[in-house]
Amino acid sequence: MFVYRLLLCLAAPYFALKLWRGAPEGAVQQRLGGDGGGARAGAVFWLHAASNGELTAARPLIDTLLARDPRLSLVVTCNSDSGRALVERWGLGRVSARLAPLDYRLTLRRFIANWQPDALILVESELWPNRMVTMNELSRPVVIVSARMSEKSAAFWRRLPGLARRVMGTISFLSAQDAASEARFVTLGLSDAQIGEAQNLKLQGRKGAFDKAEKTRLSGVFSRDKTMLAASTHEGEETLLIRGFKEAQAQQPGLKLILAPRHPRRSAEIRALLAGHDMRFATRSLGEEPDAQTQVYLADTLGEMPLWYELAATTFVGGSLVTRGGHTPLEPAAHGSALLHGPHLDNFAEVYAALQENGASIRITGSAELAHALLSLSAADRAEMAARANRVIAGLQGDAGLTAIADKIADLTRGVALQAPGQSS
Repeated sequence: MFVYRLLLCLAAPYFALKLWRGAPEGAVQQRLGGDGGGARAGAVFWLHAASNGELTAARPLIDTLLARDPRLSLVVTCNSDSGRALVERWGLGRVSARLAPLDYRLTLRRFIANWQPDALILVESELWPNRMVTMNELSRPVVIVSARMSEKSAAFWRRLPGLARRVMGTISFLSAQDAASEARFVTLGLSDAQIGEAQNLKLQGRKGAFDKAEKTRLSGVFSRDKTMLAASTHEGEETLLIRGFKEAQAQQPGLKLILAPRHPRRSAEIRALLAGHDMRFATRSLGEEPDAQTQVYLADTLGEMPLWYELAATTFVGGSLVTRGGHTPLEPAAHGSALLHGPHLDNFAEVYAALQENGASIRITGSAELAHALLSLSAADRAEMAARANRVIAGLQGDAGLTAIADKIADLTRGVALQAPGQSS
């Protein structure tokens, strides 16, 4: 812990600059552990998820926890303002949304004093040492749900064995999202007594909320059967996708592409790329309206991905042509969109393996294969692929797992009385 805390101290000027430069409303106060708390009617759980995808995956668990205990409230933290806005849009009366406090003991003590959480629930790979140690020192249960540990992350933790042992020792209960992740946690020191049944929260996925009026309006330009969505793309993918789409469009001029990058801040870079390929495009963030002549709609906004899934009968899942491990196939499948993806699928390896085994997705490695897929799939083919994908995913789901996790958290917090944050390291 000493080395980790020393590095945090050295990084303080960087975080301070980043925090004060263009911070959204309330961000500084929330990152420093303030803004919130107050009287509590019952137990308070602190649930933390990185961003929109993890928050969406956690929603069924949140609903299960709230339904189980009518006096329970949750403070949900995340790392992005778009994630905070997503939780606020849920409109759940007993859920408060905040940006996560920085992982410094002072900010954490302030946050804990304000909110008095009875348990910390972490989603997927959000292992923050000070956060976990501080709650553990207060005898607060630390629970990790849908825990994910890639081989790359495990190798990092193995280089810091002392820190790994300290962090693993804080965990009261862990439910991994797959057997490989569970095995990696065990190699880092987690005991069998700390581990529960594997449960991938993202398999509980549901259709995301979208603006129905906006869908109707845009459907006048984007015929669903002739529209492909490139969802959550990363640098290095757009060039291949644009080339493949352009090749297919040369044979089917009515095809259209909605391009939704993972990071909208790359908008200017992608606009230059589209211009370099002589594509006619409109940009969502600039308020440009697509029309019949538009070939590509650059969807460079946050929180609208469900709308794009609704408009496209085919979705390429980004992060899979480059070594990012691939993003979730569950959401586009839930919206009835046929799935295309690249070869890099580590983040959802078991899900993608099941999809491919059942003919519910198509693997591509370059522009020529993308063009072939777009030209060869009929409307019936796409509908059948989406239906297969949903059958595969339904077979992997299990609502009983959510109830078991909720029961375990309740058991861990039964009779717990919060201490005031102390001064120990």
